[in-house]
Amino acid sequence: MIHPVILSGGTGSRLWPMSRALFPKQLQPLVGLNSLLQDTALRVADRSRFHAPVVVCNAEHRFAVAEQLRQVDQPAAAILLEPMARNTAPAIAAAAEVLAQRDPEAVMLVLPSDHAMIRPEPWLAGVVAAEATARAGAIVTFGIRPAAAETGFGYIQAGPAIVGAGPCRRIEAFVEKPDRATAERLVADGRHYWNAGIFLLSARVYLEELRRYAPEIADAAAASVARGRNDLDFLRLDIEAFAKAPSRSIDYAVMERTDRGVVVPVDPGWSDVGSWRALHDIAPRDDRGNVRIGDVHAAGAKNCYLRSNGRLLVAVGVEDLVVVADPDAVLVAHRDRALELKGVVEALAAAGRAEATSPTVVYRPWGHYRSVDSGAGFQVKRIVVNPGGRLSLQRHAKRTEHWIVVAGTAEVTVGDETRRLGPTESVMVPLGAVHRLVNPGKDTLHLVEVQSGAYVGEDDIERLDDAYGRA
Repeated sequence: MIHPVILSGGTGSRLWPMSRALFPKQLQPLVGLNSLLQDTALRVADRSRFHAPVVVCNAEHRFAVAEQLRQVDQPAAAILLEPMARNTAPAIAAAAEVLAQRDPEAVMLVLPSDHAMIRPEPWLAGVVAAEATARAGAIVTFGIRPAAAETGFGYIQAGPAIVGAGPCRRIEAFVEKPDRATAERLVADGRHYWNAGIFLLSARVYLEELRRYAPEIADAAAASVARGRNDLDFLRLDIEAFAKAPSRSIDYAVMERTDRGVVVPVDPGWSDVGSWRALHDIAPRDDRGNVRIGDVHAAGAKNCYLRSNGRLLVAVGVEDLVVVADPDAVLVAHRDRALELKGVVEALAAAGRAEATSPTVVYRPWGHYRSVDSGAGFQVKRIVVNPGGRLSLQRHAKRTEHWIVVAGTAEVTVGDETRRLGPTESVMVPLGAVHRLVNPGKDTLHLVEVQSGAYVGEDDIERLDDAYGRA
C-alpha cells in the first residue's frame, strides 16, 4: 500500500482575507463544503490502496489540522510539526525518515494540501499505473495537461514513453515560470505540462538522492526526527536541527538534478487555487460570469467573484472585480491584479495589523472562539467548546471575565468551587482567580465571554495545568 504524505505548511497570502497565516487557505472551504485539506485527504481515502496519511504542518495549525481530519473520518497516521518553514524538500525528507523507519520499502505519494481537483479519477488511475515504476526506483511526478498558457506555473517537458512503464515518460527539462510568449509556445508544442508538485516515490530512494544532491537537507531532516519529541498525537521536529536545513523545494534540491525522474501526464481538472482569479475560473458562474457565494445580491455585475462570509454583499454595475467580505476585513480588487495581494498583506503585517495574520475565528484543541466586539478595556467573545473539551486551569493578571451560557452545560471552577451552569446562567471570574471551563456533556457548549480590565490580550494567560500540553 501507498503512504500519502500531505504537506500543509503554506500561508496562501494571495487569498487574503480568508487565508491568513494563523488559519491559511488549506484549512478553508474555498471550493466546496470541505476545506482543501479535507478534500486532499478524501482523495486518498481508499484503505485498500492507501495507508492513513502522514501530515507535515506548521506547529501553530496542529489542532485545526487534527480536528479537520477527524471531521471527515480521515485521522492521520502521524502529524509532524515544522518549527519553521523550510520549503518542500526538508518537509518531505522528515516524512521519508519517519516512514522509512516504519517500512524500509515505503512508497510515498506526496500531496500539497491546498490544491483542487474537479475530477480526480484520471489522476488516481495515473497513480495506480505508475506505482510499479516508483517501486522500481523512479521518482514519479504528475504533469497536468495545460488548459491555457499560464505564466504562474512551472512546466515539465516530457520525453518519450518508457517501455514497460505504462504512462510514464522521461523528464527532459523543467521550465521556470515563463513569460506569456514562452508559455504559449510551450502549450502549443504538446510536450509540456504544468508542474503540480505531486510525487510518487520510494522513501528510501528520495533520501538517497537527497544525500547525493543536498546532503545538508538530508542530515538536518534526519537529526530533526531523531531528536524530535512526541507531544500528544504529534511529533515535534527538533527546532535546532530543522533550522539547519536550507529552504529549498524538492524540484530545486532533487528533481532538476536526478536521472530518476519521470512524468505521468494527467488531466484531473487541477488548480493550485493560488489566487482569487484561479478560484473564479473553477467555480460555478451565473449567466453573466459571476461567482456568488454567501449572502450576495448582484445587479448588472459581470465577470466578478463575489463572496460574503457573513453580512449582505451588494454589487451593482461592476465588472471584473474580486470582492470578499470577511467579518473584520473587506477586499476589493481587479481580477487581473489579485496576485498583488501578497505584497499588500506583507505591508499590513509590517504595519502591525492583526487582520494580516489572525483570523476572526481562532481554533483551539477544545473548540474555537470569535471576537465579537472590543474597545478600550473590554472584549466580547463567543466561545464554543466541543463535548469533553477542557480549557486550561489558568488565571489572569490584568482582567476579569464574565461567562454567560447560551447553550449546553458548563462545568466551571473558580478558586475552590466547582459548579455546573445551564443556559442563561452566568459566573464572574475575579481578577487573579484560578479558574477552568469544561464541557462535561454530549452537546456543544456555547457561551459569551465579557472581558474587562487594563489589558485583554491573549498573552495575559498563565496556564497552571492543561490537558493539551500547553501549560
